[in-house]
Amino acid sequence: MEFNSLNFLLFFMITFAVYHLCYQKTKVKNIVLLVASYVFYGIADLKMIPVIAVMTIILYFLGVKIEKFLNDDNDQKAHKLAVFSAIIGLLPLFYFKYFGFSVESFAKLFSTLGFNTEISSFRILMPLGISFFTFRLVSYVLEIGRRKMSAEKDFLSFATYVAFFPCIMAGPIDRPNKFLPQLKTPRVLDSEFLTEGVRLFVWGWFTKVCIADRMGEYVDAIFGNYQDYGALSIGIAALIYPLQMYADFSGYSNMAIGIGRLLGIEVAENFRRPFFAQNVAEYWRRWHISLTGWLTDYVFMPLNIKFRDYANLGLIMAVIINLIAVGFWHGANWTFGFFGLYHGLLFIPLVLSGKMNKKTKITWIKGWLISPQNFLKMALTYCLVALGLVFFRAESIGVAFDTIGQCFTGLGAVCKEGGKLNIAVFMFSLMILCVKDYLDEGKFKFGILKTGEKVWFTNLQLIGLIIFILIFRGDAVKEFIYMQF
Repeated sequence: MEFNSLNFLLFFMITFAVYHLCYQKTKVKNIVLLVASYVFYGIADLKMIPVIAVMTIILYFLGVKIEKFLNDDNDQKAHKLAVFSAIIGLLPLFYFKYFGFSVESFAKLFSTLGFNTEISSFRILMPLGISFFTFRLVSYVLEIGRRKMSAEKDFLSFATYVAFFPCIMAGPIDRPNKFLPQLKTPRVLDSEFLTEGVRLFVWGWFTKVCIADRMGEYVDAIFGNYQDYGALSIGIAALIYPLQMYADFSGYSNMAIGIGRLLGIEVAENFRRPFFAQNVAEYWRRWHISLTGWLTDYVFMPLNIKFRDYANLGLIMAVIINLIAVGFWHGANWTFGFFGLYHGLLFIPLVLSGKMNKKTKITWIKGWLISPQNFLKMALTYCLVALGLVFFRAESIGVAFDTIGQCFTGLGAVCKEGGKLNIAVFMFSLMILCVKDYLDEGKFKFGILKTGEKVWFTNLQLIGLIIFILIFRGDAVKEFIYMQF
């Protein structure tokens, strides 16, 4: 049940009405949220409800036990149990997402070494959203072990946090110490949250159906038949694919955040205009922020501490391992690992120059125009990201190199997949997205669907956007890209 479908709108309208009819009855509201979340997840993947339910129960009791050890000043046992709990939390993710891939990879390795392996190719069907709810569970027990939060005694609140339906399929990955307290406070129908929720949902809907889906027709045609095209078409597809990914995934995130606001809950920020980044480190601070922050806290920082005696070499090792983890988080394929390694290598000049953690500032000429120097750095960063995404998207590393190799066979013809209307819609819609991000990045007083604008002007923009969506959204409801991760 996609956010951009009529079925979801009907489902949410019913949930919204029942939820807010409970007024300030916090516990009843949490029951409504939990039931709605399991219904939502069950419609998508009914057979996986026992998995999320069992893991929720196990991690709940492990969290309570970790806190008991801490209260008894037995930090060593608490630490060991926290690590054990994190491993338990990750087991379903490993089994469903990586077990088949691991068996196949080892079989190929042994076959290469001359051993006779008769293992046939197989993959276990991966449940939807497992990467997202797993990380929510794992961060919970680790935060308790680090004494950054207390164990949640209310099982209803904990189960609601884990299964929260706007975020279970494709994030953002909320931290428990920020999310759980919201489930304990009264959540009335607030006009500010209501207005902001509608704005975010409509904006996310717009970027998904009018940009990402429209771009997807062109990009799919090129990368799906790259042998038939040359540098011109492949180059265009490679350059617009990051924009498709951004419009699609940030669209989902904005819709999830908007739904959260409509329910009186603040969901974590996930994007901060990533293509204004002037280097790859800044790009990752702006892209998929909740995942980057999660892996920084639980993978990069421990590795950085462990490798600190090796100075810059240790920092580079920690960065590369962390980015490879980011890559493999997306799926069980060597292309994702290569994608992570590629980004890790791009960090090396930043580490050696001491610029990895330095925040870059945009120089605004006459208060509104980005300086040429800043623009060139943004363009270079964008192109490096676009190149990496060729490997991210490819079926194999060999296919990725073949795709790039096709660019050296000649210019070739320009693909016209989708027709003139399709191109016109996504170009016009993309222009709106670029203008909005530009105005937001510059923190100008005026903008598109900007909070603080005159109400009548914002509502006029909102109505215009909804009409545009209804006219040009297309016939088919297309899945969000990050559903597969």
